[in-house]
Amino acid sequence: MARVKRGSRRARRRKKILKQAKGYYGVKSKGHRIAKQAVDRSLAFSYRDRRQRKRQFRSLWIVRINAAARLNGLSYSRLMSGLRLAGIELNRKMLADLAVRDAEGFAAIATAARGALEAGAGSTSSS
Repeated sequence: MARVKRGSRRARRRKKILKQAKGYYGVKSKGHRIAKQAVDRSLAFSYRDRRQRKRQFRSLWIVRINAAARLNGLSYSRLMSGLRLAGIELNRKMLADLAVRDAEGFAAIATAARGALEAGAGSTSSS
């Protein structure tokens, strides 16, 4: 059977790996075998961290909403419950942005949520 050396294909594949490893320190950017390991590892971290970033941002939004809600006399869970009852469909990203940039707007939303909670509590106790 004839020996297959894969001349140009092999060179292309190695070049691709070394291009991805550009900027790595030492042999990680020069040697193909080590560069391949470093690139594989960094791609795995990138994949994992793209998912983690979504979780971390959601946590950050919740922390910001909670802080702003407490300034308005509500806990995070009571605020979110009140918003659902009031029919206000703002997502956490928008609420957190409002909390940081527009405190008065957030206060108005918190007031609406508190009103919905009180109206909901009043209707359940009377029936």
